[in-house]
Order: sequence, then C-alpha cells, then structure tokens
Amino acid sequence: MTRPGKSVLGISAHFHDSAAALVNGAEILAAVQEERFSRKKGDWRFPVNAIKYCRDQLPGEDNIDAIAYYENPAEKLDRIVCNAVANYPRGSLIWPQTLQTINELNSSLPRELLKLQPDPSKIFFTTHHRAHAASAYFPSPFDQAAVLVVDGVGEWNSTTIWNGEGHRLTPVDEIRFPHSLGLFYSAFTQYCGFKVNSGEYKLMGLAPFGDPVLTSKIRNEVIDLRPDGSFRLNLELFGFRTSFSTINPLFEDLFGRPARDESEPLSKHFMDVAASVQAITNEVMTALAATALRKTGKKNLCLAGGVALNCVANSHLLQSSKGLEKIWIQPAAGDAGGALGAALDVAISLSERDDTTASNQRAAMTHSYFGPQYQITQIEHALKRHKLVYEKFDRDADLIDDIAKLLSEGNIVGHFDGRMEFGPRALGNRSILADPRPKDMLSKVNLKIKFREGWRPFAPIILDQFADKYFSGPTQSPYMLLVASIKPEYRVGETLSSLRAKGVFEVEKLQNGVGSKFGATTHVDYTSRLQTVNKKSNRRLAEIIEQFANLTDCPMLLNTSFNVRGEPIVCSPDDAARCFINTDMDVLAIGPFLVRKENQSAEIKARAGKVSFNAD
Repeated sequence: MTRPGKSVLGISAHFHDSAAALVNGAEILAAVQEERFSRKKGDWRFPVNAIKYCRDQLPGEDNIDAIAYYENPAEKLDRIVCNAVANYPRGSLIWPQTLQTINELNSSLPRELLKLQPDPSKIFFTTHHRAHAASAYFPSPFDQAAVLVVDGVGEWNSTTIWNGEGHRLTPVDEIRFPHSLGLFYSAFTQYCGFKVNSGEYKLMGLAPFGDPVLTSKIRNEVIDLRPDGSFRLNLELFGFRTSFSTINPLFEDLFGRPARDESEPLSKHFMDVAASVQAITNEVMTALAATALRKTGKKNLCLAGGVALNCVANSHLLQSSKGLEKIWIQPAAGDAGGALGAALDVAISLSERDDTTASNQRAAMTHSYFGPQYQITQIEHALKRHKLVYEKFDRDADLIDDIAKLLSEGNIVGHFDGRMEFGPRALGNRSILADPRPKDMLSKVNLKIKFREGWRPFAPIILDQFADKYFSGPTQSPYMLLVASIKPEYRVGETLSSLRAKGVFEVEKLQNGVGSKFGATTHVDYTSRLQTVNKKSNRRLAEIIEQFANLTDCPMLLNTSFNVRGEPIVCSPDDAARCFINTDMDVLAIGPFLVRKENQSAEIKARAGKVSFNAD
C-alpha cells in the first residue's frame, strides 16, 4: 500500500538531550529521547536506541524516505571556531572541547548519518531554530501564527521570530550569539548552585521565595533591554565564551558574594536573585511576544526552545500580551523537540515538492504520547524477573477503582500505562500519583520517593471541567507548561510575608507554612504548574481522577515524573520495577497489574530507600 506522505526520521544529537522522531507527512508516528533507553540523564550521544524504536514503527527495511538532522553542522562549526579564535588566548581552556566537537560534527556525525542512509541526497539539514519553530507551528492548532523561539544557542541564533502561514514558515527577525536569554538564565542557574542545562527549573521554582529587589541592578549591569524585547548582555560578566563556566569572578563580585555551592543552604540572597531573574525573563518574553505578533500581523503565538519550558514566563506572557488571542507551546520545547521539528519540516517540504495531498501538510498535535508501549506479556515477565508479588485485573474498571481507593487512603502510586510521553514532563503514563491534599505529602514524595530537595513543588493534575472552579489564570494546560493560581477560598496557613516578618527564611519552612487545601501541589506564591486532563486525552488517567473524586470530592491528584533524582523518567517495565523496589513507593500500577509493597518479601521491602542515586 502506498503511504500518503513522506516518512522522515528526525534526529537531534551531539549537544544535550538527543532524540529521534518519525513522521509520515505531518502525522507524528513516534518520538522519544535517547536518555529513556540509555538511562543516562540528558544523554547527548547519537540516539541509536531512539532511532531503532522509531524505525520499528514502520514495516519493511526501506521504510524511511529521508533523514532530517536538526542543525546545520557547517554553520555550527563556524560559530564554534569563530568564537574560539576571537577569544584566543583567553579561551584556550575550551580548545580541547572545541576540537572534540569539530571531530564529532565533521567526522562522527557524517559516518552515523551515512550508516543510516547511504544516499546523501536523502539526508537533509535544517537549522536549529527552524527545527524548533517547525516543532511548534506545524503541530499547532493554528492555520496562521507568529512563532517565537528562545533558547541558549543554535548555530548562531539565540532568539528568532517566524511567520507561520498554512504550510509555510518564514523567518522574520533574530538575535544572535553571544547575546542569549537562555545563557543569561543558565548563568544565574549556576550562580544559585544548580546545574546548567538541567537545573533551570529549580531556579524558576526558587523564585517565588524571594523578592525581585535586584532587577534594577540586573538591568543596569547585566542585560540591556529594549522596549521591543531585544537585548544585549554585558559579556564581561559571563564566562561561556572562554571557559566551561557560564559566569566569571566579575559576575560574582557584582552580586557581592560567590556562587552558591549546591550543598549550601539557600539564603535569602539567592532567593532574591532567582526572583529578580525570573521577573526579567517574564519581561523579555512578553516584549518579544508582542514584537512577534506585531511584525507578523498575527493574533496566535507558538513557542519553542528551552526558555519556552519556563511555565511562569509563559503564563505571564499569556496574561500580559495585548493582541494575543491563543498560545500553543511545543511540549518537547527543548533540543529533543528539534528532532520532531526537523522531521516535520522536511516531510512537509517533500510532500509539497512531490505534490502529495494537502491533507498531510498540517496535522494538529493532540497529545504527546509518542514513546514506547509494552505488551502485557512483557510487563508480566519483568515483574517475575524482579520477584514481585502482583495481582492481575481482567477488567480495567476494577483496577481503576482499586487505584483510586489506594490513593484516597494516602498511598503513593507509580502509574505506568500505554505509550511514554515525549518531552521532559510526565503527563500520566509514566507518573507518580498521590493525594494532593495532605501537606506532608510534599516532603514525603520529595524525600522518600524522589530523593530530592524537600521544598520543590509538585504539579496537580485535574479534570479539565473543574480547573476553573479551583484555579484562576490560564486553566487549560494539557502539557503542564503554564501556571495557575489557587483561588483564595482554598488557601490556608500563613502568608509568605507574615512568615518572613517572623524571621522565617528557610525554604522548607516557608513551603510548609504557606499552602492551600491542596497543600502538596501549591507553591509559596499560591501557584501550581497545572496539568488538565479529560477522557479524550487520557482515558485511564481521567477515570482514576474521576473515581478518586467520587471518594474524596477532590477532582485532582499530585502528579510527578516516575523517576528518582538524577535518573530519566522510566521507560520500560524493568525501569518501573526497579524504581518501585528502591523507593518507599507504596503501589505500582503497571498495565493490568497492581503491585503492593506490603505484599512483597522482606528482602524487597528492605531495599526501599537504600540505593544511592546521582544528583541532577
């Protein structure tokens, strides 16, 4: 049978968070990060396992019409070499890494691509920001939209604006390296003691604890902001052009104290730094969005790039931008999503060139479940390998009833079902679920399940028809990319300001002192990183919440990714079983099976919490 569109394999690799995606025309067939298979968080290597998974989704050996790589290696090499030469000899420390990158892009990458596809005419290179823009616009529900891409750096671009019309994507404006909002945010991430390229969300989570008292200093000394959102960094304060550090001693001197070591307590100073940086980021993103709408003449906006994962800035933008009607954000907004964007861009271009039916030129993305799923026999074999005692349910309704009852009794449940999510957020199929109401559930899940800092907030997942009852602000958020505020009638405890007036500044005590009737999912500023769900988007998850609501009158659950600190989200039944065994998780609901910790052997029970995990 002839396929209606071109099948294109998209690949991102050789920086961080490598991935592969397979599309047929504009239809997304598969997409997954390499880290989910390799179990190496943020794995940057060529995604051999992810590619194999994607290729297995089409029958036959010659099943791929083209391969699309998410960057232009020649342009990226130009930027890397030009930067190294321009900053010599100050940048001599980065020359070994520069030479390694040159070898990867000039030698390793061509070999890897040609091994997959010996015909060079079937290998295409997009640019980094075009891949991001395509990942946001082509799967969006809009026929016309402005597209804003903001990240660290691609080849030379750090910020781009695009005009999306029909199946065409046209560049409009750009900001180039070394001036970068993503690198600006990463520098403060490092200064506050978090890891660059993985700890930026911690900086965002820390911001509500502080006051934005340093915004004037940052505007005056660190970043020159223009009314249209364009900006220039004071490059004398940053180290990313000449070293492996994003900051330098001048940066630390400006803020009056050295960068925080990750083992040090979080002082009020670093809380204020985080709050100030977040305020600046909100301002820049809102101004850039306004410029994108004005220059394209559009009312809808699509977002991608790593900065588009900042759900606080996204919500501020949505609520503050004049003339903006609707927004759509690519769930895999970071570099992994570049694989999807490259595939879609090339597939749609080839379909147009070959006069393939127009129906394949646009297809709105309605979910992000594009990863592997496992057969019942595979799941059962994994449970047996790990010597777990389990129950099998013949009726899904009975299993859902039991899961809801266990959650209502305070149990923490690892939920594994269907295809895995693509992108950094767990959206129910590889999630840890719990009752969001008990305040101590926050620290319990953080410390005994996730093995991470006790102050970090969790997301509520709520039936979409109830979101407006409990939250204000952006309340339709299927991909957990917006924040909403819990309504005043559900707030309890003291306010952040009253606790500070009493001299309380420790993040854990502040988090525990401020809250709501859903304390495990409410941050100190009364916001929540909301996920909305219905039976169309995820039937089993919606029915679990529905049944939980019947038992508790609470139509939401705590949702966090099914993993522990320093490890990727679980992919396979083996991954899920190991995570269940090695943590204080009470229940594993996996496919049609239910595994209760209380029913396991003494040997398995003794292993909970005894395994050492890598820091993230």
